[in-house]
Amino acid sequence: MLQAVIIFLILGIIITVIFISPILTKQRRNRIKKRSFPALWNAILENNLPIYLQLSPAERQRLRGHIQIFLAEKQFIGCRGLQVTAEMKLTIASVACLLLLNERGEYFPKLRSILVYPSTYFVNQTVAVSDYVITERRDARLGESWTKDQVILSWKQVQEDTQNWRDGRNVVLHEFAHQLDQEDGKADGVPILPHNSDYQMWSRVMTAEFYQLCYHVQQDMRTVIDSYGATNTAEFFAVATETFFEKPQQLLQEHSALYELLKRYYQLDPIQWVEAGSIPNV
Repeated sequence: MLQAVIIFLILGIIITVIFISPILTKQRRNRIKKRSFPALWNAILENNLPIYLQLSPAERQRLRGHIQIFLAEKQFIGCRGLQVTAEMKLTIASVACLLLLNERGEYFPKLRSILVYPSTYFVNQTVAVSDYVITERRDARLGESWTKDQVILSWKQVQEDTQNWRDGRNVVLHEFAHQLDQEDGKADGVPILPHNSDYQMWSRVMTAEFYQLCYHVQQDMRTVIDSYGATNTAEFFAVATETFFEKPQQLLQEHSALYELLKRYYQLDPIQWVEAGSIPNV
């Protein structure tokens, strides 16, 4: 009898997790999306997100809904004495949610907290100098994405990146692209794709583009994709995402296959935003 009760309870938990919980989550998120978006928040987006006014009205509405869910589900923590303001939260959320604009992703499901430092922060890292020698060094960082539950950002860098939207560098886009990559528990430059058949094309295009960047870096050749992308395939995906959103025309011109692949993955075309109007460097 006791065994039957335990089995019944386990089945109930499984049914709740697999079937009922996703339905309740979707309903809750739909209610959040329908909340009114404060006029002050909209003004902050217009001021802090240069691409915002180039979005179509439907895209702006979707972005606002995504932002409200993001703010409701994620925790912001100020570090080194930083008081995280509503402006900081909105700015970070708005850039991160561009990656989800056309329903791409599940609101970074493993992410729980965004840690925000005032500026560059430092971490101690253990490095193997040789087979027998290990040393510790202090590294300066502007952002990190952890596979488990955290993104770490420098607020000063976030500000610089949003004020210089067309330079191809954006720490929020970069770290949250890592979050998409890490949804399956691995940081390998291959996010979860909609169809199994997509992986073959992804591998073919991304591998070719990665090795081309490595070659260009070795030869000290100019490239629209930042050289940091040659570090490994995970960094390549994150850097390519930065380029896709900030330098779409140049990326299409120089790396059309990569552009089309990211366009299909993110289900949007940033070139339309560029053509809709000028994107200022504030």
